[in-house]
Amino acid sequence: MLDLSDCERILGLNFEDKTLLLRALTHRSYLNENPDFILEDNERLEFLGDAVLDFLTAEYLYHRFPEMREGELTSLRAALVRTESLAHLARKIDLGRCLYLGYGEEAGGGRRRQAVLCGAFEALIGALYLDQGLSVVEAFVKPLFDPEVEHIVAKDLDKDPKSLLQELSQAELEITPHYRTVGESGPDHAKQFVVEAMLGKRSYGCGVGRSKQAAAQAAAQSALRLLRQELKDRLAANNNS
Repeated sequence: MLDLSDCERILGLNFEDKTLLLRALTHRSYLNENPDFILEDNERLEFLGDAVLDFLTAEYLYHRFPEMREGELTSLRAALVRTESLAHLARKIDLGRCLYLGYGEEAGGGRRRQAVLCGAFEALIGALYLDQGLSVVEAFVKPLFDPEVEHIVAKDLDKDPKSLLQELSQAELEITPHYRTVGESGPDHAKQFVVEAMLGKRSYGCGVGRSKQAAAQAAAQSALRLLRQELKDRLAANNNS
């Protein structure tokens, strides 16, 4: 485990209350293996940081895109604060190096796990908010938001994969996608569903998720990649003929 001073150097932050930083970096797995540790894990700070980020991203996007409609802003905010995006921001600041993890979580790749990194990033934001206020948090996250938003907009990552697939397949193939559940497993409280995205009679992608909707979104994302590649190959073949 790194010293807190090393973590502050890596993160580019200087906490007045070091215990807040320590709590933000402490995963519950560390407490499970160190029951005498005097502080709680980072889950309460994660809850607070999630709310702070929701507000800051809404304000940031409101000013960044003055002509954008409410629905578009909502979709963009959801894309910016989703697990994958926040985990990516955590990697950019090297947050994984600073986490206090149990040996089992460490051995299982916890420092690279998206859910762990996302939760730690939210906890760090919550801790920074309590330590120094909203303006300091805003100054910290804005340079991280700028390139992330550009990436999301450029790649249409703020749009629903099912909607994107429907738009593309109807425009290029005159086919409306449909989805079929091809498998499910696990106990009732932890189901895993497998869904295929179908264009006509052909399966274009398969997805797995804890709900049929999540699995269908994953299947649509997979189908989008395949369909875009096929259309690209078709265009190249036409240009060469």
